[in-house]
Amino acid sequence: MRKILMLLIMTLTVFTITIQPDSASAAKKNNNPTQLVKVGKSLVGTPYRFGGTTKKGFDCSGFIGYVFKSNGKTSPRTAADMWKAGKKVNKPAIGDLVFFQTYKKGPSHVGIYIGNNKFVHASSSKGVTVTSMSNSYFKKRYLGAKQL
Repeated sequence: MRKILMLLIMTLTVFTITIQPDSASAAKKNNNPTQLVKVGKSLVGTPYRFGGTTKKGFDCSGFIGYVFKSNGKTSPRTAADMWKAGKKVNKPAIGDLVFFQTYKKGPSHVGIYIGNNKFVHASSSKGVTVTSMSNSYFKKRYLGAKQL
């Protein structure tokens, strides 16, 4: 009985040690906006697909969800729900979400701010791409930035 108890304690100890680095990694990813940008930019060229949430094709909110999930975070499914859930910021910082009013009233498009006045997003015309916040189409449709 004593051997079984010792074996059980050793097994639990090894199991705990084994999972702690992964948990620490996930925690580090959760708070690393640079990692969000890195993953987002790595997907440039992925085609647009309405309702898409995979590397086969993304819509704007599916793209955000994929990037967040790959960094151990979760996000609401739609741009409008992300807008509702986010915390407003006055000026976007790297990793913040930027929202636009495109085809309907209210937030209908979302991207990730990557710095230097640019954002990465899933464009319906270009797929995943990097665009300037000064772009004539997006500049006049900008609603604001939020943190999730």
